[in-house]
Amino acid sequence: MSSNTTPVVLVTGAGSGVGRATALKFASEGWRVALLGRRADTLRDTFALVSDTARERLVAYPCDLADAAAIDTTAAAVVARFGRVDVLVNAAGTNIPHRSLGELARADYENVMAANLHGVLYLVQAVLPQMRLRGSGTIINVGSEAGKQASAKSGAAYVLSKFGLTGLTQTINAEERARGIRACCVFPGDIDTPLLEKRASPPPPEARTRMLRPEDVAECVWFVATLPARATVEELVVRPTRTN
Repeated sequence: MSSNTTPVVLVTGAGSGVGRATALKFASEGWRVALLGRRADTLRDTFALVSDTARERLVAYPCDLADAAAIDTTAAAVVARFGRVDVLVNAAGTNIPHRSLGELARADYENVMAANLHGVLYLVQAVLPQMRLRGSGTIINVGSEAGKQASAKSGAAYVLSKFGLTGLTQTINAEERARGIRACCVFPGDIDTPLLEKRASPPPPEARTRMLRPEDVAECVWFVATLPARATVEELVVRPTRTN
């Protein structure tokens, strides 16, 4: 087990989008970073974007968040490698093209819920014991404005998963704050990420220019993670300034 006092962040979805931007932000600030993602090739791409010095503090772990056993194994490997997890950022998420109530297939629904909510719960449960031992820890769940207000563009499975993420965040604070553990749910509006390609009608380039960038959300995550331990931001909503 490592005795290094440099803080550790574990970031899911680190192969693209908000997860990648968040991992790069923490790496640039000198943290040790565990990159989690379903695909080894995209994690390698993230790894290649940091400096040679920063790479010494990064480790990539391919992990499918729909696989509960893989989550437990990976979380144990991260703790064994770094000694602890100070901050967990759940940034992974997915959606499906055929998402309306009239066309949503049960298999697609189950896959979205597994990746967006169930996997988050299992990973939270996996890192909580070592946070409890230290009496500190921060868990940041990247939700969506669809987790506050349902929308047809998001689809039923995505909306349900993000509302569930909101409830999970509140539960963490209700149960764990007495142990010094805090949680925040970040609610972004539209972000220009590869997830947009899974919409039935992906937005055109001109619409994307007005959206948030992954780096914008990463800055919000950084703000929440680096506040003094006495302060908890339970919810943070960030939306594009221009919507039309």
